Amino acid sequence: MELINFIDITPTTAILLILVGFIGGMVSGFIGSGGAFVLTPAMMALGAPGIVAVASNICHKFPKALVGAVKRNKYGQVDVKLGLVLGLFAEAGVLFGKHVMTHIKHTYGAIGTDLYVSAIFIVTLAIVGSFMFKDYRKLKALDDAGQGEDITPITKLARWVQSVKIPGTMIYFKGAQSELSVLFLIPIGFATGFLASAIAVGGFIGVPAMIYILGMPAIMATATELVIAFVMGLGGTIFYGLEGVVDIRLAMLILLGSLFGVQLGAIGTTYVKDYQVKFTMAVIMLTVLFSRFFYIPVYLSKMGMMEPLPNSALQSLKWIGDGVLALALILGAYTVLHALFKGMREHKKQHTPHTDTVGVAE
Repeated sequence: MELINFIDITPTTAILLILVGFIGGMVSGFIGSGGAFVLTPAMMALGAPGIVAVASNICHKFPKALVGAVKRNKYGQVDVKLGLVLGLFAEAGVLFGKHVMTHIKHTYGAIGTDLYVSAIFIVTLAIVGSFMFKDYRKLKALDDAGQGEDITPITKLARWVQSVKIPGTMIYFKGAQSELSVLFLIPIGFATGFLASAIAVGGFIGVPAMIYILGMPAIMATATELVIAFVMGLGGTIFYGLEGVVDIRLAMLILLGSLFGVQLGAIGTTYVKDYQVKFTMAVIMLTVLFSRFFYIPVYLSKMGMMEPLPNSALQSLKWIGDGVLALALILGAYTVLHALFKGMREHKKQHTPHTDTVGVAE
């Protein structure tokens, strides 16, 4: 079995991790996904094996998610009961996924976990990112037509799920404004936990499932996901910690930046519409997706699964992947801050008295 070596932390590396954590925190507070879909690739780009990046992100997740959940709960955006129920089922998914990850590490070594994490990123980001972008365009068209975000339609699937009444399994959740059967929550929670154990973020499943299957508004779904992330992060840290793959240094440096960023992102949600949250998710997901493509040949070459590539080609692919990832981080910061400041300006205009009207009255 290959031993896992943690990366060296230089002053430059520490600053980069804090900065990445800050951006990831903003994204987390804004869209409720934990921000790990930019943090995990960033840690891998700095040299951390896939299993260490995932485990360390899970470790840093639960205190950050707790801060974000408390902040957004003040705005009435969190369904705590639903978050705890889904979080409980998610723990089972985390435990199962951890066994899959450690089996890959024992069989193929650290590079095997790099390939595993990257492959799941590509598939998941392609599906969820494309779906989110399609839905963003649909909702924006409704808003541009003057129909507004308040009439965002509940899907037929969500209406059916809310209509199913199974005795002994029904619980009322304020987020969905309906009673839901626990039997529908079990697979959602398990799948969310499994994905979290593989790439350190379950929001790719949890958030869309709450919106399109349970019928929750996007703002409330993203906020409730922070509760699920807290529960998963606490359990996942214990599970992966027992395997000796949690790098507490990485976790703490990212957390240092995240705790500031998550509050800024959470404040931003009070000024934006549902479709703007989905646009932010789509843009960052699809950009990270392209960055992961360039690492796949590197991993396959090192594992002997394809013809060995010259060192110059391997280095070039890594540089391109790192560059696209940096672009994803910049886009993430820009979209959150742009939405925040634009919303604040519009809010200020709506609450500022018109001087012309006052002058006429006088």
